[in-house]
Amino acid sequence: MDEEELSVEIVQDESEAGRTTATWEHEDLAQLRIKVFRGHLDTVRSCKYIDNDKKILSASDDKSIKIWDVETGEVLHNYTRCHDSIISQANVNDNGRRFVSCGWDKKVAVWDIESGNCVWSGQHAGIVTSCNFSHDGKYVVSGSDLDNTVKIWDSNTGDLIHNVDDIHTSTITKCMFAPGDDKIITTSMDKTAKFYDLKTLKVTITVQGHINIISCCDISHDERKFATGSWDKTVNIWDIATGSYRSKGPGQLCGSHDGSVSSCSFSPDGLQLVTGSYDSTVCVWDVDNRVQKVKLQGHDDWVEDVCFGSDQKTVLSCSKDRTIRIWNVEEADKLPVVLERRKAIGLKIIKCSMCGKPFSLTSLETYKDVSVCVFCRMQNREQTMLEIMNMVDEG
Repeated sequence: MDEEELSVEIVQDESEAGRTTATWEHEDLAQLRIKVFRGHLDTVRSCKYIDNDKKILSASDDKSIKIWDVETGEVLHNYTRCHDSIISQANVNDNGRRFVSCGWDKKVAVWDIESGNCVWSGQHAGIVTSCNFSHDGKYVVSGSDLDNTVKIWDSNTGDLIHNVDDIHTSTITKCMFAPGDDKIITTSMDKTAKFYDLKTLKVTITVQGHINIISCCDISHDERKFATGSWDKTVNIWDIATGSYRSKGPGQLCGSHDGSVSSCSFSPDGLQLVTGSYDSTVCVWDVDNRVQKVKLQGHDDWVEDVCFGSDQKTVLSCSKDRTIRIWNVEEADKLPVVLERRKAIGLKIIKCSMCGKPFSLTSLETYKDVSVCVFCRMQNREQTMLEIMNMVDEG
């Protein structure tokens, strides 16, 4: 594979950015505290938290990839020679030392974050629409239009491992590895999503039910729930673990977007889903109860990508309006509109016995079993693990 040189510009101040220090602020539409990152000159198509949520990796139609400091809003790295055209997506590997990117120049490439050098690059016959590392960092998957192929590459050498050209009959819109790295998951303009087994080299699961292009997907870490978003403005949740969707179909999230759904991502615990749409909004959903928790408004144009922070307290989004936003959703349960919506569907609202903040019980929980909100539960697990590690070290 070809090796290329890439200059890395460390940006201290950008006049185009307007603001280089990101502080928490309020907007009437947003309702929650937000941080806005400005610096890209065109649509921001991809955004991901990296380095334990301390930084953000973004990719744009302006042909640049940037790494931002979450605390200050400063652009730490500005990669300007990755692609010769619109960049579709960028993702970081498991150790945070490399990122993969793909674009309309038909190229997929892996880059060293610190040096900015291209480790390797490969080509598709058409626009490369999506790319991702495997969870163990050993492989890269990429998908394209025109030839509708999915390619799997060795992430270190760039050697082509598999070229799969018979999964879909139209453009690949999203491709990713399942959490166990034993399957790749793809969505397509042919209105289907598929699971491709890397051992048998066969499609083992096909889901269909949307009436328009499936633009995005995500799977929960326990591989029990699978979400798809579509240009038909709906979001479906598929029970992959039991296969009940085969007879009952998917569960559709009530009151979906007013525009095409562009992106979706599960929270780390799989209990929430965040979605972005061409209606310029971001929605956070209660997955088990199939209801919208809160709609986040503030972007001025299409929302292109969304994800949760690892602590589930924030949501990250990017847009055609050239901005990246962090939304503090930790306080979402206290909003009157959220409380009213949950009471209307019969959910019990109680106060957390630790932090005192209101939260709702799912249909599977009771006050007798659960009296602590998910944020405090996560903090308790982290504290317990820390205590165990300290005991091991002392021993």
